[in-house]
Amino acid sequence: MKNKIKALKLIGLFALIALAFVACDKDFTSLESDIEGSQNFNTDSAYQFVLTYNKKINPVQTNGLSANLLGVYKDDIYGKTTASVVSQVTLNSYDPDFGTSPELVSVILSIPYFSTLEETVDGVSTYSMTEKDSLYGSEDAPIKLTINRNGYFLRDFDPDNIEEFQKYYSNANSTINFDNYIVETLYETDGSLEKPHFYPSIEEIIINEDTDDEETLTPRFRQELDMPEGYWENLFFEKQDMAELSNENNFQNYFRGLYIKAEAVNDKGSLLLLDFSNAMIELNYTKHQVVNSVVVTDDDGNIVKEEETLQINLSGNILNILESDDPDNTITTAAEGANLVDGDESLYLKGGEGAMAVIDLFGGPDSDNDGFSDAYDDFIDTYKDQRLINEANLVFYVDETATASLSDMQKPSRVIIYDLKNNVPIVDYFLDITNTTTPEESKTFHSTPLDKESEDNGKYKIRLTEHLNNILLRDSTNLQLGLMVTTNINEVFQFTTSDSEDIITSGTVMSPKGTVLHGGNENVPLEKRVQLEIFYTEPKN
Repeated sequence: MKNKIKALKLIGLFALIALAFVACDKDFTSLESDIEGSQNFNTDSAYQFVLTYNKKINPVQTNGLSANLLGVYKDDIYGKTTASVVSQVTLNSYDPDFGTSPELVSVILSIPYFSTLEETVDGVSTYSMTEKDSLYGSEDAPIKLTINRNGYFLRDFDPDNIEEFQKYYSNANSTINFDNYIVETLYETDGSLEKPHFYPSIEEIIINEDTDDEETLTPRFRQELDMPEGYWENLFFEKQDMAELSNENNFQNYFRGLYIKAEAVNDKGSLLLLDFSNAMIELNYTKHQVVNSVVVTDDDGNIVKEEETLQINLSGNILNILESDDPDNTITTAAEGANLVDGDESLYLKGGEGAMAVIDLFGGPDSDNDGFSDAYDDFIDTYKDQRLINEANLVFYVDETATASLSDMQKPSRVIIYDLKNNVPIVDYFLDITNTTTPEESKTFHSTPLDKESEDNGKYKIRLTEHLNNILLRDSTNLQLGLMVTTNINEVFQFTTSDSEDIITSGTVMSPKGTVLHGGNENVPLEKRVQLEIFYTEPKN
């Protein structure tokens, strides 16, 4: 939560600055308008080399996300990623009164998917669940799920700095290993008819079908946790009026949470982005109806029972464990061999504990040792007070050979460029007011979505006009940027890596996808090479 608050403050600050920049730019333009009629200006374009190279993203913070991944995702470039979830639990209300003679009916775990309602006909709703909602990988590929009661206590605060929230990272099974803290296994698929392996379904769920109590639910993972008789009763009914159920701290120390472990069944996999904000365990039970301390009976002398539900929310600390199987060490090899002088020929991008491309807009030698590269000095000398930048873009082309094995669904639709000095998107991001509620339609002027139908297998274009104007007009030195994939370009909260070396966006943490782009190295064909393209206006000589 603290990450989100910090990010919102930063976003608000940069938005205000951005508006100030717009005002400044409008003033700048109006000064030129008085002499436009003389037509003493030329418009032209220029292209220049951009230093781009690979960098590995180390284990990333995965608690505090708005949604969590569960399942298995595989592609032929980066191998297999397995995502498991560890979650604290809280009671919907504390000090529950289970009444007289409570009897357990069922215990059901429910975790909704992110799905889209397509239509409702004759009371039957049809949903879709695509990459823009929550489904990655194969729709028909099963995965093994094991739902365990977790015995490891997830702290809220960092014991070394109690003013900071505790951070948990994607490699938690290497540093903590939750397999060693399993208290009981509550449910496990085994591929049998009784306990089939899990695969996602986009069908609505009908409860109490063909009865007066019929209820429909959106698509979700829903499973009864059928434990031996007495298990749940001892955990809850026997603790009535005791400290364990009296408040959140006591309860989280008592019933520490769930460890939902995913494992691959075959060479494919299904991966889901799940809505844990509405996830819960429903403990359904009956109790005797009592009026004025008297148990109520019907006309036949049978005890009248009331139906009750204790809601146990999967909330508090929730973290993703991301375990990668990259047989060729693609990311490590690319990062260790990064060419910091001439740039890399291929740029490897992958979300989560993956990889990004570092972009040094004006990289290269510094002949006069003034602390700025020759390319930067040339840029300032050429443009400041001489040219007005109308538009500036970075265009990244997908490496069609390296990504030939990826399906259209596996190719990331969006990328985001990040100011690595201030750890926020660049100012052009905040100036883009295109749709901000639907991720696929947001910020499309600043960062165009991948065109998967194009002949060259797609490209991403990033507009950074105002970023360059900041460098020219306001002496900004934010020259080093990071290019990352994102599952949601609106998700720009700050998440750190385990070594605190990098900060990446929350949308990048939640993206399982990866791609390969052509870099800026001179060995890359010019038509596919990353270059900074600038469209400008200048006075005629």
